[in-house]
Amino acid sequence: MKKTLIVTALSGVFVTAAHAQSSVTLYGLIDAGITYTNNQGGHSSWSERSGQINGSRWGLRGTEDLGGGLKAIFVLENGFNIANGTLGQNGREFGRQAFVGLSQDQFGSVTLGRQYDSVVDYIGPLSLTGTQFGGTQFAHPFDNDNLNNSFRINNSVKYTSVNFGGLKFGALYGFSNSNQFSNNRAYSAGVSYTYAGFNIGAGYLQLNNDISGLTAAAVTNSAGAVAGDNTFVGKRQRVFGGGLNYTFGPATAGFVFTQSRVNRALGISAGASGVSSGLGLDGTFARFNNYEVNARYALTPALSLAGSYTYTAGFLDGRHPGWNQFNLQTDYALSKRTDVYVQGVYQRVSTDGLGIGAYVNGLGGASSTNKQIAVTAGLRHRF
Repeated sequence: MKKTLIVTALSGVFVTAAHAQSSVTLYGLIDAGITYTNNQGGHSSWSERSGQINGSRWGLRGTEDLGGGLKAIFVLENGFNIANGTLGQNGREFGRQAFVGLSQDQFGSVTLGRQYDSVVDYIGPLSLTGTQFGGTQFAHPFDNDNLNNSFRINNSVKYTSVNFGGLKFGALYGFSNSNQFSNNRAYSAGVSYTYAGFNIGAGYLQLNNDISGLTAAAVTNSAGAVAGDNTFVGKRQRVFGGGLNYTFGPATAGFVFTQSRVNRALGISAGASGVSSGLGLDGTFARFNNYEVNARYALTPALSLAGSYTYTAGFLDGRHPGWNQFNLQTDYALSKRTDVYVQGVYQRVSTDGLGIGAYVNGLGGASSTNKQIAVTAGLRHRF
């Protein structure tokens, strides 16, 4: 009897949805793998890990046709750890994305909620980090430029244009939601252009914070635009950069440059640094210049290779550390929705006297030396 009532209720929902010319899609991705790491705090390790390329997630995406080319749209996307079933993004129910808005066929869309910034939207697709060709482990040191989506922007209003003959652009503003309007706010803008195999993109992001009473382990308050999951504890963070991809036949080659600048940098969060108490800094100025060269090649419709080299020139505590990172991935598609992969990452940091170890993003622990290697064999399924 209960099953009959449930089926009847659901049937009514779908009939109503069809009558209103609306649709709701359930989608998701599950990424699980076994990772070998040569050094985490002085010891090698084998571990099962979730999301070493793409974060595991499920979501709901919906539209309603309002007539005249106008639509209501929404996305609710949950992130989770497939290895233990826990919520991602600091326990948020819809931590990856949560927004609602209006879309118009000729002018673009305006959305409100928890959303990606313009650096992620317009530079991210040109890098291997944050994409299906490398993702989590291929991030630039500490994911300092957020190309791997370490954080999203809360309380944000976002404009995204339609495609004007290959040209797209957008902007975002994240409110502090407090009577201190400029504290814990964010804003960003970006643009991309596609033509004859070329894809060019550029973006800018700024985060403002009141750092009074904060430490390396406590990033920010819970009410503002960037709430508890960003990388740096600092007064102001600016990220800007650009990139270029060129596709020829089955191959794509690219270059990405980003710079992250943090004023009054107190530290790097525990999740980003691989240090449980966070990585403390001297409260002055920090800078990261990231240079990435990448390529990918489809050997067959099912088998692909991807690789990148990143050099990051840093300025921390008055010193000049440098990071060299080599990344390589091979992927084989078992079907349109399921693939298996093997990837390896080697990172070496020239510390310039700083007490830091190498740290490949997503491993959970930094090396006790200036080198770290990670090798992962994994499985992804999309639905």
